[in-house]
Amino acid sequence: MEFVLKSGKGKEFLFPVNPEEVTISRQKGYETATVLTFGEFDFPQGDKIKEISFSSFFPKAFDDSYCKGSKDTHPKPQTAMNMLNQFLVSQTPLQFIITETAVNVPVFVASHQTTFRGGENGDVYFDLTLRTWREMKVARTAGATGINKNPRVDLKEKNKSYMVKQGDSLSKIAKLELGDSSKWSQIYKLNRQVIGNNPNAIRPGQKLVLP
Repeated sequence: MEFVLKSGKGKEFLFPVNPEEVTISRQKGYETATVLTFGEFDFPQGDKIKEISFSSFFPKAFDDSYCKGSKDTHPKPQTAMNMLNQFLVSQTPLQFIITETAVNVPVFVASHQTTFRGGENGDVYFDLTLRTWREMKVARTAGATGINKNPRVDLKEKNKSYMVKQGDSLSKIAKLELGDSSKWSQIYKLNRQVIGNNPNAIRPGQKLVLP
């Protein structure tokens, strides 16, 4: 099993000593809203960024009993730290791979902490945290000046109409169509321009709008 960080520029960094354990943190994203009199409610917002963290050290001397790679390619501790610092300030994602596992993900180096211990001259210990990266995809929408091929449906309810017949009166129409003869005045207000000043002067063939 090997722990490897690769950059898009062809740089590949092999951690010389495998960590004893690796922590992968996964969380669900939530947005919390407060509703008056009801309290707080959580609304799921998708997955949060995963964090991968582990600790190990860069030995000054190569020891094939626990070191990866070869003596010729074994990095000096200072060189290894410089490489991690370059990854830390990188603006492009890296590829993190743990061979013999399913871990093969794009990441950014989120933090890198170094520790020097007395009595272990030349060895450098470190704590590393990686955050997984994913490309943000934005759905395309029609521009403000674009032609809408699907015209907007008018959901406004249209008023009913009534064709006046011989012997009709507004109160009769109100009774038949609205169920209340006293609503004749509402019909008159809507159709005053058609009927004129006299509400009793309706004529057969007139088209009246009903409330």
